[in-house]
Amino acid sequence: MNKTVNQKAWFFVAPVLILVAFNAIVPLMTVVNYSVQETFGDNVFFWAGLRWFEEILRSPRFHDALGRQLFFTGTILAIEIPLGVIIALAMPRKGPWVSVCLVLMAMPLLIPWNVVGAMWNIFGLPEIGLLGKTLNTIGFDYNYTRQPGDAWFTLILMDVWHWTSLVVLLAYAGLVSIPDAYYQAARIDGASSWAIFRYIQLPKMKRVLTIAVLLRFMDSFNIYTEPSVLTGGGPGNSTTLLSLDLVKIALGQFDLGPAAAMSLIYFLVILLFSWIFYTVMTRGEEQ
Repeated sequence: MNKTVNQKAWFFVAPVLILVAFNAIVPLMTVVNYSVQETFGDNVFFWAGLRWFEEILRSPRFHDALGRQLFFTGTILAIEIPLGVIIALAMPRKGPWVSVCLVLMAMPLLIPWNVVGAMWNIFGLPEIGLLGKTLNTIGFDYNYTRQPGDAWFTLILMDVWHWTSLVVLLAYAGLVSIPDAYYQAARIDGASSWAIFRYIQLPKMKRVLTIAVLLRFMDSFNIYTEPSVLTGGGPGNSTTLLSLDLVKIALGQFDLGPAAAMSLIYFLVILLFSWIFYTVMTRGEEQ
């Protein structure tokens, strides 16, 4: 029996795809144009070829910023993914407390990014901030405006507070979608809590955790507003991530060619790592 395929839906989807493609391609082509040219103002451009790409890839400044970015992203992924799963496992599945827990988990995600940075900027001040004052009172020499280690601690703590909720909500959605029959069979077999987590809950959460890892990786690699407001890349350049360094080159120094080349390299790095994460986490699903 031949199955009739209706292609009329493309008439409704095509305009959206064309609009999205146009909005994505035009800015990208502008960046590509700047990345291969030099300008001295007055809208006069000179061909530079791959000069800016070579300059960026050989620059110790870029390597340092990339190293700081990888450290930040790796650290927050190592903290937020397990922590989010643990919190999701501890949340109730039924009853009135479900709504309360979900609302509390969603609250940090509703706060604008610049407000989050401003909140933690005040929260961490060593003399008047609740976090800074408390740490100094109990004996820690804490000052995130002067000590790089404290700046990193505050930056990571801020991101964990802000974005762990996303992992919690995704993991919780995966948990509540597991049929009760799986748990009943596990109880009949006398499976331990660890066995239930390893062989039932974790495999069922694999897809949502893949989404969580990809979203958190891409967002953490693109993060700009929160660290800009909190530390401004300081003290010194200790917390200058790739996004902060890119803005300094593009707007601070107004080096459009190097900034455009760096943004394309930046984009390719994110694309490469996202592909690696997705490939590794979805390996074996077809079998």
